[in-house]
Amino acid sequence: MSFFDTTPIGRIVNRFSKDVDTVDVNIPVTVQVWMSTSASVIATVIVISYSTPIFLSVVLPLGVLYYFVQRFYICSARQLKRITLISRSPIYAHFSETVTGISSIRGYGQQDRFVQYSDYLVDENQKVCYLSIVCGRWLGVCLDFIASCIVLFAGVFAVLQRDSISAGLAGLSISYTLRVTGELIMMARMTSDMEAYIVAVERINEYTELQEEAPAVVHETRPSLDWPQHGCVDFRNYATQYRPGLPLVLKDLNCHISAGEKVGIVGRTGVGKSSMTLALFRIIEATAGSIVIDDQVIGQIGLHDLRSKLTIIPQDPVLFTGPLRMNLDPFDRYTDEEVWRSLEHAYLKDYVMSLPSGLQYDCAEGGDNFSVGQRQLVCLARALLRKSKVLVLDEATAAVDLKTDDLIQATIRAEFVDSTVITIAHRLNTIMDYDRVLVLDNGAVQEFDTPEALLKDNGIFYGMAKDAGLV
Repeated sequence: MSFFDTTPIGRIVNRFSKDVDTVDVNIPVTVQVWMSTSASVIATVIVISYSTPIFLSVVLPLGVLYYFVQRFYICSARQLKRITLISRSPIYAHFSETVTGISSIRGYGQQDRFVQYSDYLVDENQKVCYLSIVCGRWLGVCLDFIASCIVLFAGVFAVLQRDSISAGLAGLSISYTLRVTGELIMMARMTSDMEAYIVAVERINEYTELQEEAPAVVHETRPSLDWPQHGCVDFRNYATQYRPGLPLVLKDLNCHISAGEKVGIVGRTGVGKSSMTLALFRIIEATAGSIVIDDQVIGQIGLHDLRSKLTIIPQDPVLFTGPLRMNLDPFDRYTDEEVWRSLEHAYLKDYVMSLPSGLQYDCAEGGDNFSVGQRQLVCLARALLRKSKVLVLDEATAAVDLKTDDLIQATIRAEFVDSTVITIAHRLNTIMDYDRVLVLDNGAVQEFDTPEALLKDNGIFYGMAKDAGLV
């Protein structure tokens, strides 16, 4: 996932659209034309040399001149092609971002600014395209000169040997030289274009060498179908970082969460709360230590076996384009009654029943036809359907009002009474009745006890509760 964190979406779209199109369309056509024109040029040189053998004396110097002109051009053309492809990526990224946030852009009246920036990006790309065209024109002038030399020497040699060759052979030689001009230019251009197009192959090949995720299934250490049976989570000397070379976000983390325990995770911004959930799902891998769930080291099993057994209600809820029922039950494992029951517990049943199509109501891209709070309630309903033994809430109620937050917490306590619940708290009042609270600071555990015990101690949690007006 670090690849997507560090790579602009426009760059990815560019490589999977224009670069792939170049490999699939442009390169095969270029190879075909190059083979045809090369055969024609070689045949023409043979015919001229046969008609006027003295022509062979100028073939080598003209060939050397042709070679150096082409190499000089290719060095520039290849780099210009690379810059053209790179400058196209921001256009795709800006267009994608504009389409995604079009409602906000219109709401704040920023259409002109986005249009101007789009024009600026296109202009920057066109500057490089113009240089590529000018570079190609320079090549055309040089090749026209070489072709004109061929015509000149073929004519001169035909005149000089007028007494030793027939008029027919002289005419054949000169007519072929007139024809070779266009073929020679085309052959050189196709050769140069081929080298420039290979940049697309190079860019695509770079993606084939990216480090992959861990395997989806590891048969040697595959857990049983009913794993986890209890939901006991244990961090043992755990440390992790987002990418090699970056500082550790979790350092020597040790904590034991018992089966069925409700634990809240609190701390200031940037102390590693969300990193714990990413580590639990192995979005980021361990640098040191391990995480154990029901005596199973999660780093030794496949990602599919791990992630399919855990449930998360994220801070940024995700809905896919399609029917609401598909978003709730993508693999069609549950009955309509179970789906309606989960919606009822998530306080969405009345709203869904009021929709024109009910469960078949089409969600827009990104769930734009739902509010952020409703999207989080849909994610809650999805979690209620699965009833996993380990449930993670990453500030899942940040976008709902206090009353709805209280109702959601009551639902979680009732429906996940036998599950281990790990909550990253946005509001401290949501975890005040939890079994224990884990306080993180600088990527390490600073406090881990019941809320009552932490409030008696004048520590970090007490200070946060005091700032929130709870004490």
